[in-house]
Amino acid sequence: MATAQEYGLGEFTFPRGWFMVADAEKIAKKPHCVRFFGKDMVLYRGDSGKVYMVSAYCPHMRTHIGKSTTTFMAQQGKQIVGEDIRCPYHAWKFSGTDGKCNEIPYYDGRLPVSATLESFPVVERYNGIFYWHDPEGGAPDYDLPDLPEWDDPHRVRWHFDDLGPMAMHQIEVVDNICDIHHLLPVHASHPDYFENEIRAHNVWQLLGGKHEILGVDGPISEFNTFYTGPGILISKFVGDNESMMFITHTPIDDGSVYVWHATLTKVADRVPTEEDIKVAREYQALSLGAFAQDFEIWSNKQPCFKPMQVRTDGNFMKVRTWYKQFYNPRSEVGSILERCEGNYTIPGIPGAREGGASPQILAAYDS
Repeated sequence: MATAQEYGLGEFTFPRGWFMVADAEKIAKKPHCVRFFGKDMVLYRGDSGKVYMVSAYCPHMRTHIGKSTTTFMAQQGKQIVGEDIRCPYHAWKFSGTDGKCNEIPYYDGRLPVSATLESFPVVERYNGIFYWHDPEGGAPDYDLPDLPEWDDPHRVRWHFDDLGPMAMHQIEVVDNICDIHHLLPVHASHPDYFENEIRAHNVWQLLGGKHEILGVDGPISEFNTFYTGPGILISKFVGDNESMMFITHTPIDDGSVYVWHATLTKVADRVPTEEDIKVAREYQALSLGAFAQDFEIWSNKQPCFKPMQVRTDGNFMKVRTWYKQFYNPRSEVGSILERCEGNYTIPGIPGAREGGASPQILAAYDS
């Protein structure tokens, strides 16, 4: 696995930003084990329904508090008590809110001050569980994306596709935002216009084109695709079958990443019927199939520390410079953005406005 240092990304091993750490539908009143940012962690729901995430190893005897299926406590479903979690080895109980041990069932003396799990505040939204990761320990400097479409009664909400781990650094996933010339050989797409913009913690791709299988006389498909931070990608399709693709990827260790995919599909102006839901699920499967084409490529390539570029390749180095802001102290973000912010097109291919992008695409982008 290639590391952040080998890619020359910056001072930190893992980036600053919002990341998905679990499918919310999989989190119940029992331990759910994950590993992200080089740490083993456990998620669970308390009696209130709130989700908590804490470090995995009990300070008492370094037992993994989530990996127990045969102990009496685990079999009886007694590890979650109110909003707290018990270690399955000796039943020490820890607060989900601050990680402090608040009970040792066989001891009534003063509890050890160091008997604490690290706690990680999480946010449940859009059927996912999200965590703000910051190597400097700072509060979020931007919000999770606001998706008013999620509350549109004419849309079918997603269930996440869990693509699992990939032994590749996530920078190579991010490269896709500017990679115009993979579109035809991988996705059978002919771009009519293509443009990138880099601004603050966002990078956009505006794309309009025709599909090889539908023919050059077929309808144009238009996409407003953007990263909001280093680990969440949203792609809004404008047309007769309006939809949104949501891809999120989170570092596991330095050089490996975990990936989820989903789509939010609009149906006719009615509350979705069972048939509408079926069609939406089929559309998500088609979207997943297209994304799987990229996933296969990424899973079978060597690390590319510096692309061997030709003039018409795309702005890989601008995007990689943008990505460095998340791997360096906040004090350096301004100077990094000075080197990459702006609009970028491809020689010989019109930009969005010159290429006749629809008002819907431009309105979505300008907002």
